[in-house]
Amino acid sequence: MKTHLTTLHNGGRTCAMIKPVAGRKPVLALLMRLLCAAALVLPALGAQAAVVFTNLYSFGSVQDTNGNALDGANPSAALVQGRDGIFYGTTPTGGTYTNQYGGCGTVFKMSTNGALTTLYSFKGTNDGANPQAALVQGSDGSFYGTTLYGGIINYPNGYGTVFKMSTNGALTTLYAFGMVTNASGDPVDGANPQAALVQGSDGNFYGTTLGGGTNGAGTVFKTSPTRALTTLYSFTGGIDGASPAAALVQGSDGYFYGTTTGGGGTNGDGTVFKISTNGVLTTLYAFGSITNASGDPLDGANPQAALVQGSDGYFYGTTSAVGTNGGGTVFKMSTNGVLTSLYSFVYYWNNGFWPYAGLVQGTDGNLYGTTFGFEPGVGVFGPTSPGTVFQITTNGALTTLHCFTTGGNDGMLPRAGLVQSRDGSFYGTTTSGGTNNAGTVFRLTVVPQPQLTLIPSGPYMILTWPTNYTGFTLQSTTNLGSSAVWTTNSSPPIVIGGDNVAINVASGKQQFYRLSQ
Repeated sequence: MKTHLTTLHNGGRTCAMIKPVAGRKPVLALLMRLLCAAALVLPALGAQAAVVFTNLYSFGSVQDTNGNALDGANPSAALVQGRDGIFYGTTPTGGTYTNQYGGCGTVFKMSTNGALTTLYSFKGTNDGANPQAALVQGSDGSFYGTTLYGGIINYPNGYGTVFKMSTNGALTTLYAFGMVTNASGDPVDGANPQAALVQGSDGNFYGTTLGGGTNGAGTVFKTSPTRALTTLYSFTGGIDGASPAAALVQGSDGYFYGTTTGGGGTNGDGTVFKISTNGVLTTLYAFGSITNASGDPLDGANPQAALVQGSDGYFYGTTSAVGTNGGGTVFKMSTNGVLTSLYSFVYYWNNGFWPYAGLVQGTDGNLYGTTFGFEPGVGVFGPTSPGTVFQITTNGALTTLHCFTTGGNDGMLPRAGLVQSRDGSFYGTTTSGGTNNAGTVFRLTVVPQPQLTLIPSGPYMILTWPTNYTGFTLQSTTNLGSSAVWTTNSSPPIVIGGDNVAINVASGKQQFYRLSQ
């Protein structure tokens, strides 16, 4: 028997075409054997996956009599899932110790169903203030992080700190920047770390500071869990870059890779660099190397996010501005600095723009990220631009998964990247919006379309699809023209071995099948 099978896409439905050739075999007797052999049959794959978005928590749900958010506010960092399955994160404002600036920030933990517990409220003194970065869980089980301000000078001043914290909220300040200064009092050990730490294969933690250093243009440092800090590199603001705002990532070759928001080329559009564990830095790429007639960097500008090394060995990242269409870019780069722009966001358009956050590679091989801006007016310049969540393939095909709504409970303006949980869903934060307009934690679940498998058997067609995909109905038609009429399968499926099974008699005519939801 021969079967013509063609994968078709029709409005997010799974669709396949068959053309049977006559022949007879008892269907029921062959059914189990054919199902076991189904792996040999070409599956018809669905079109775009469905997306389920859930707002798990709105910050500002716990307030004092003055309306201050005691549970924290305006999260700008990604979450991290601990070994206990709980998510841990930071908020740069809010907390118990409030002041005219909105509070000194918090550390919190949250279950996958949205139950949030505030673990620590920063005081703005020696413990630091305003954590802008995500946490990282060390090999010892403790969480490590940084604060933007505080330390040796009280909030709102100070140069920031490095801290560690137990899962029950006991915080220890490991280092306060500004401990080493020059004759003018400038912090040569770095100032104002905005990025998360990363634990290297040697057990030390590596990070960056936005400012300070020998030249005032930021640093790369390493620190041990026992408080010793070493400045590995001080940026000059020249070709090596300036003001690294993102975390480092250790590549499979042992080097650490990172970005700077400024420096590099003539216009200071930022760089990608790699650095060894002993501080030897190599500038791999300077943005602004490709420009148009007006001098605008077509390759993007001002990367603010960390890189991620994909399963193919390439590094993937974002630039927060410019590019071919003016709204920032997604790029990939080889370890020797060959950069390819994968996607250019259109400034003030409805596919999102300004990707401030980094990417994460999902278990499906695709990359996922967020944009800070989104114009629901389909390209009409306007005041509302609350951001998106997107998926992009490694060859640059982008799909918008969720558009945040202005004033909506789903949140607004995500500055942080996503994290994929062990349950397969993606979790993230927004800086504002939600019930109290103080930001949110959300979950986004990508539900792929089911595979519709066709098994020919004489005058019958056996169609199967997994039972864990609910709400789908098998339909058929004899043509795909504008006058096509889809008919729901008259016989309901039976369940065999975790699959829905439908047995249809071939009509002798060309037939198209789809799963409709």
